[in-house]
Amino acid sequence: KMLGRVLCTVLLVGVFPSPAEASQGHISVVLLGATGDLAKKYLWQGLFQLYMDQVSSGHSFTFHGAARAALEPGQRLMFEVLKKLSCPPDEAPNRCAVLKDQFLKLSQYHQLKTAENYTALNREIETLLRQEGLEEAGRIFYFSVPPFAYTEIARHINSSCRPPPGAWLRVVLEKPFGHDLESAQQLAAELAGFFREDEMFRVDHYLGKQAVAHILPFRDQNRQFLDPIWNRHHVERVEVVLKETVDAKGRTSFYEQYGVIRDVLQNHLTEALMFLIMELPANVSSAHQVVQHKLQAFQSLWGLERSSAVLGQYQAYDSQVQEELQEARGYVSTTPTFAGVLIRSDSLRWEGVPFLLTSGKALDERVGYARVLFKNRAYCTQSGTLRDAGHSQCKPKQIIFYFGHGALNTPAVLVSRNLFQPVMPEDSWKEAEARPDLHIFGQPLSDFYMYSPVKERDAYSALISNIYHGRKDFFITTENLLASWGFWTPLLDSTSRQPPRLYPGGMENQQLLDFEMVSGGVAFTVAEPAELLNPSMQMPSDFRAIQAKFRHSPLVSAWAEDLISQLASDMEEAAVRSVARSGQFHLALSGGSSPVVLFQRLARHHYSFPWRSTHVWLVDERCVPLTDSESNFLSLHRHLLQSVRVPYFNIHPMPVHLNQRLCVEEDKGTELYAKDIVALVANASFDLVLLGVGTDGHTASLFPRSENGLEGAPTVVLTESPVKPHQRMSLSLPLINRARQVFVLVLGKGKHDITTLLSRVGHEPRKWPISGVSPSSGQLVWYVDYEALLG
Repeated sequence: KMLGRVLCTVLLVGVFPSPAEASQGHISVVLLGATGDLAKKYLWQGLFQLYMDQVSSGHSFTFHGAARAALEPGQRLMFEVLKKLSCPPDEAPNRCAVLKDQFLKLSQYHQLKTAENYTALNREIETLLRQEGLEEAGRIFYFSVPPFAYTEIARHINSSCRPPPGAWLRVVLEKPFGHDLESAQQLAAELAGFFREDEMFRVDHYLGKQAVAHILPFRDQNRQFLDPIWNRHHVERVEVVLKETVDAKGRTSFYEQYGVIRDVLQNHLTEALMFLIMELPANVSSAHQVVQHKLQAFQSLWGLERSSAVLGQYQAYDSQVQEELQEARGYVSTTPTFAGVLIRSDSLRWEGVPFLLTSGKALDERVGYARVLFKNRAYCTQSGTLRDAGHSQCKPKQIIFYFGHGALNTPAVLVSRNLFQPVMPEDSWKEAEARPDLHIFGQPLSDFYMYSPVKERDAYSALISNIYHGRKDFFITTENLLASWGFWTPLLDSTSRQPPRLYPGGMENQQLLDFEMVSGGVAFTVAEPAELLNPSMQMPSDFRAIQAKFRHSPLVSAWAEDLISQLASDMEEAAVRSVARSGQFHLALSGGSSPVVLFQRLARHHYSFPWRSTHVWLVDERCVPLTDSESNFLSLHRHLLQSVRVPYFNIHPMPVHLNQRLCVEEDKGTELYAKDIVALVANASFDLVLLGVGTDGHTASLFPRSENGLEGAPTVVLTESPVKPHQRMSLSLPLINRARQVFVLVLGKGKHDITTLLSRVGHEPRKWPISGVSPSSGQLVWYVDYEALLG
């Protein structure tokens, strides 16, 4: 009886307290992908560490390595790895030798390829427990396999390898968890068909790094010092950085699919950032509370745009891809190996504070850290040499969570001495010894209170211990995962065609990858040297917007983000001209999804827009309460009005909700709005009207064959939409045509067919209301992106 023999031997060397206490049940650990790179480098060592730590806990263990290879070769490969396992330096050699020997005896290899293999494994576990007279406590299945294999494995475990009732199941999943929001949703839905949320442990190994894992406890234990200063009034910026000296050689197959943003920023760096910026839960050890506060932090972040990131690629990457993936000579990849991203939040705590996430391969050093840099308002009259160096208020003030490597070569927490002396748990962190030769961010270490772990632990060992204990706060939940992909996917989509800046790699990069914050986004500081440019990488976005004609009116066309940028600038220019001319600017805005990105652009990048002199009107509104998610005004408020300083009396929502009912003719809402326009807008002529186009050719809420609003006197009308909500209120076509300027925004492939049709038809507003837009004494300009124009 293998388990019995092991138990006896372990008891003889005094590892277990007593046989009576060794009755808490048995745990079977199944490592799928047991002969792969991750298992060799980290996972077997982590499982051995778990065994060393928990051998006295009263649980008994067996370890099942599994892979698709046949029994004999798989077993040989696995035991080659196990023989190289090591004990920590503080472990007694005798005890280490015994435990390693026992661990090897408790480990066995299985081929897991078919449904029958899983059934056989289940039978083997049950037989072993029956023979030893042990109760089953639980099973851990660690998926160290590619994500495409997850669903099949999950199906087999669920159908034939679950533990019996009363025992727990923990399934450990390694990243990548999808490629974008859609693929992550699909994978999450498939896994949810087999496992409960509490059974799944998604690993981001950065959450096992000691400095990252200590961010929340640090904030919690130092609330008294941090509460007054952990906000936009005191913090200048937050940086989360992971630099690597290695390149992607040997991993180009993975990198071509994922790139640096998916590999590092969407997961590791975002998780560290969330720990820094989320509101502190009452209990930082509560996985549920931590996740809920993370989700609130995600909701506060501004959407990312193409201007939010700078991207680079080391020069040798293309040739490595050609060599490893047998691509044709001259193949050009646009996969980024470097990224710097600016993230902002509109929360009360962090509004206006830049969060900078940076990572790259083939850089000048290997280092990772999260750094909170505080504003410094001090002016010190005494010369620098006479100041008390560490405590001088003129020195930079910062808190650094140092992940490892770099100059310190150890995890660490550093707090500037001119801030406060932090509270640190003495059992796990110790004050570091003075090292006068070392500087960090240009400062001697003597300027900081510096703490390092009492005992350094590998991230995977820490995470495997947390899995064993069922601690979910160090893992990524489905909600957390989808929130992160929801945040990053728009940036990935908008930069997918963008050629990254080429950089030489290593020390030669010099200032080539330095970037700065410019008008709400980021841009490289140094112009790209001509010799690094590759002419074959030019794309439509490298050229100026096309200036041409569409339906006999000016046309502006570009990729969507460039087009929105141009439209927002043109609107600001129109506003400035109008205010100079008449002292005010009357702007009528359409609803729908297309203008949302424009509203966000205006709110975040156009600080000189004369909002104080602007009147905001609606072109159309759905007949729903203004607080309803379908309301055009609610969308306008969320994405623009709440972020800019428009005087309250200058905002004019349509009166669709009167006398506690919606769009009833007797309430005369249309007449009220028309009277307001006549009273406030000279000649009822708006300075600028922004319109969109539906796939059926409607504009505003004027639909084909509409009974109202296509002709007659300029007014406001009620109309019927073919889709819910059916009732609408809209400016009439004659009223729109009195405007000084009309801009029409058309975005996306879905609008290609109607755009092509409109380029050919004449003035037929009853069939296609947009064709009736023709300002009588003003100008019409079409803003159509490449996808709508060219398909």
